[in-house]
Amino acid sequence: MTTVPLVRVLASSSNWIDGAAVEQLRRTAELPGMRLAIGLPDLHPGKDSPVGAAYLVADRLYPALVGNDVGCGIGLWRTLLGDEKPRPEAWAKKLRGLEAAWDGDAARWLAERTVLPTPHDASLGTIGGGNHFAELQAIDSVPRPDLLTPLGLAAGDVCLLVHSGSRGFGDAILREHLSRFRSEGLPAAGSDAELYLAQHGHAVDWAVANRELIAHRLLARLYTSSRRVLDVCHNWVERIAADGGEGWLHRKGAAPSTQGPVVIPGSRGSFSYLVLPREAGDRSGWSVAHGAGRKWSRTDCKARLEKRYGPAQLRRTELGSHVICEDNDLLYEEAPQAYKKIDVVIDDLVAEGLIDVVAV
Repeated sequence: MTTVPLVRVLASSSNWIDGAAVEQLRRTAELPGMRLAIGLPDLHPGKDSPVGAAYLVADRLYPALVGNDVGCGIGLWRTLLGDEKPRPEAWAKKLRGLEAAWDGDAARWLAERTVLPTPHDASLGTIGGGNHFAELQAIDSVPRPDLLTPLGLAAGDVCLLVHSGSRGFGDAILREHLSRFRSEGLPAAGSDAELYLAQHGHAVDWAVANRELIAHRLLARLYTSSRRVLDVCHNWVERIAADGGEGWLHRKGAAPSTQGPVVIPGSRGSFSYLVLPREAGDRSGWSVAHGAGRKWSRTDCKARLEKRYGPAQLRRTELGSHVICEDNDLLYEEAPQAYKKIDVVIDDLVAEGLIDVVAV
């Protein structure tokens, strides 16, 4: 690996990237041990470091670069709802109240997936706030049927997309780290790093189990069976080989290009894309975008929109979708207008030769 950090933003002139995010990326690249800092087309400012980025570090771990939602990611399930006449209004009526705690046996659910219990298991099976969601989607078009068919999917299929993470568990892991080490990294060889990696792995497994339970709860309301097609993590760290050496790849809001197909969702008012990564190398930080990327901060959204749209208007989208959200502030914070155009992000990834679009 080179000794001078390389900073790269993969975005075209058609893609608006907030200058504050680029500045955060450059500052992050100055951390000790940093070798590579890649901004993906959905790059946008985060609390201290940007979201939509991947970092290769030679011999240190930076838990703050993974963030507080360790294991956050996307799961995709094929349902049998596409075999019947679409009934979105009826489906929406059945899907309320799912943010309430699950009344099942969380310990058993985790044990069956070889995941240890945590003090945060009361939130298992809940979506959470922020940009987390569960969405029923129909496969609208298929640019690459040869790549879709092996996944057991076809045009017209109704799928469930779940975006959530480790809830309070991941947050507790980061808070413990920050209380001891602030935002400083850890030497990769040492007991503190071993402890963090153990906690990190636990949170990633918990997050996968959480997404599966969210899907189970939602689809049980609709009396349909399902099959998981994929589950991809966005916030995590892994050890990889690079340029003849080894390093620690930190992803903060970035999907891996090393694990097969991924879904890149747009806002709730736009399409999502099932894609197959084409390149897995240092040019892209072994990653692709994980979404559209925010255009506005959450604190700005309501002031920008509330004079133009009431909550009732935000509960329907331009695509005719029904939005289930009882929190009016969250309705505004996650409005489609708050996000960049997903088409631009996808076009940038295609132009860079990083993905093939499989289905929309």
